Amino acid sequence: MKSTFRFLAASALALIAAPLFAAEHPDTKGWKDLFSADLSNAVEAGKWTMKDGVLVAGDHETLWTKDSYGDFVLDLEFKVAKDANSGVFLRSGDIKNILAALEIQVHENTDGSRIGMVGAIYDALKPSKEMAKPAGEWNHFTITCKGPKISLIFNGEKVIDANLDDWKEVGKNPDGTPNKFSPALKDFARKGPIGFQGLHGKAQAPVEYRNLKIKSLE
Repeated sequence: MKSTFRFLAASALALIAAPLFAAEHPDTKGWKDLFSADLSNAVEAGKWTMKDGVLVAGDHETLWTKDSYGDFVLDLEFKVAKDANSGVFLRSGDIKNILAALEIQVHENTDGSRIGMVGAIYDALKPSKEMAKPAGEWNHFTITCKGPKISLIFNGEKVIDANLDDWKEVGKNPDGTPNKFSPALKDFARKGPIGFQGLHGKAQAPVEYRNLKIKSLE
């Protein structure tokens, strides 16, 4: 009887844990690698390198995909050093202008601001919850772009659930705070390259990415 009870209890726990694990680690089998191992599908890889499946920034330059993406799910892991500052740019309208794309911030900083907090949409929306692991540990992002809607699952928790159509005014967020963007976010491109910011900020601290997988929703 005790053995049966333990089996049933373990099975119940497994059923509860399964969706939680799936939320944190979606099944990316069959998804496309965002970058090839030789970075031949990147725009001028420069000093970025891919070694043993880990993408490493070598300088401040942003690494862009040659392909453009509209509606998609992007799954990745990142690791930062102390004072690191990077970011994931989404659907850029002009890769020569970093303010022409939304940026999900990849930061060591967790200070709670829209400007300089890991998991924030740069200068637009901070995450609802602090989910970062300490510097030197791998973190997990699942970013979904579907029309005007942008969501971020950060280490298993949804921390961003934004509708860009709510950003109706140039230079202003829905809560009335100012931002740096022109045009208004509702008018941003809904399809474009994806980019990874290089070593940014005064520290120029290392940042690494791995397991970059993308699934089109179009």
